[in-house]
Amino acid sequence: MVRKVIIMGAAGRDFHDFNVLFRNNPSYEVVAFTATQIPEIDWRTYPRELAGRLYPKGIKIHPEWELPKLIREKDVDEVIFSYSDVSYKYLMERASLVLSCGADFRLLTHRSTALKSKKPVISVCAVRTGCGKSQTTRRVCEILRTYSIKFTVIRHPMPYGNFKNPVQRFSRYSDLKKYNCTIEEREEYEPHLEQGNVVYAGVDYARILKKAEKESQVIVWEGGNNDFPFLRTDLHIVVTDPHRAGHERDYHPGAANLRMADLVVINKEDTALKKDIEKVQKNIKKVNPKAKIIHAESPIYLEDPELVRKKKVLVIEDGPTLTHGGMHYGAGYIAARHFTKKIIDPRPYAKGSLKETFEKYVHLAEVLPAMGYNWTQMKELEDTINSTPSDAVVVGTPIDLARFLDIKKPHTRVFYKLKEKGKTNLKTEIRGFLKKRKLVE
Repeated sequence: MVRKVIIMGAAGRDFHDFNVLFRNNPSYEVVAFTATQIPEIDWRTYPRELAGRLYPKGIKIHPEWELPKLIREKDVDEVIFSYSDVSYKYLMERASLVLSCGADFRLLTHRSTALKSKKPVISVCAVRTGCGKSQTTRRVCEILRTYSIKFTVIRHPMPYGNFKNPVQRFSRYSDLKKYNCTIEEREEYEPHLEQGNVVYAGVDYARILKKAEKESQVIVWEGGNNDFPFLRTDLHIVVTDPHRAGHERDYHPGAANLRMADLVVINKEDTALKKDIEKVQKNIKKVNPKAKIIHAESPIYLEDPELVRKKKVLVIEDGPTLTHGGMHYGAGYIAARHFTKKIIDPRPYAKGSLKETFEKYVHLAEVLPAMGYNWTQMKELEDTINSTPSDAVVVGTPIDLARFLDIKKPHTRVFYKLKEKGKTNLKTEIRGFLKKRKLVE
């Protein structure tokens, strides 16, 4: 008997789970994907070229609100939950909805969906979006380079545009234009290119892994949101954030990542309260006493402080960190507050879909999320920035927005990097990892 399945996703993990477990499995029929979190990714079709011989017409992607109707109309047996960074309450609300409609609700394990590499894998994941995965990954890459290790970074997928390039390789800035990258994609890839790292991403991770292995001694997996790695990992590093103390135990699948971790980084200790750092450390020791804990700071530097001193300032922050990551502020706000108290509320000046973003994420007030999942939204962001009555703009995103947005106001960037403290650190642990595999003496 063939079981009919719907995969709930957000343009990433859902496609990977399909590719690994369902694409060539005649025991299942995936009748639909549903999509949420990311704007305007629904109403597309996962193409037949990627869906395989069992799906000659591809698979339709529907908005998640259609889920009850789809379960009834398509007589669905099972719904797979395949996206990340959701609270336990949110997760169980979706489970209750599915169960009430008569379908089974299923979570897939890391083991059942992870690909096995021929090369050693170091993975960097987190308990929430915005903990500092990217800066931690870049620190890992920096360490590997000091030992002359050949490595490539494989990044969690972000196929927000189309599916024309299931395997993407980034080694130079021109590749960002080649693959028509949005702000969200550039924020992940550009800092690696600045460091000289080669990055792979796309949709079909079995093909991606084969290509990356050909030019690597070690594979570095950089996660998205708080998701599991797509690869079997040999050294699993998980980043936590004391600004959201307690979230490391209450969000899926970050809480599972924490329990799986070999190394846990408590980041941002220079700007967090002592009681919150202690709370995170206590939670780590309670659920994963075998994990080694690395204490770290995330020092923040403003490129041109005088540009904003005592002026009216608009602060722009990383979009996902503020939205489904749940943060009220980011590095840009922290930096700006050192030099001015006159921070503009961007909500009255929001254009297009940014109005809907503020309506949905009501915790946001003094910061503008850099939403840029498509070119229309990027233009709306540009118009919002230029409409605010600010004297200057603080850009707290990982990339220079002025490269592709026409910001008509004086603006300055914020920079930050991982700074470890104490005897337990990434360099020592990675050296031990490489030594066991006879990659260093």
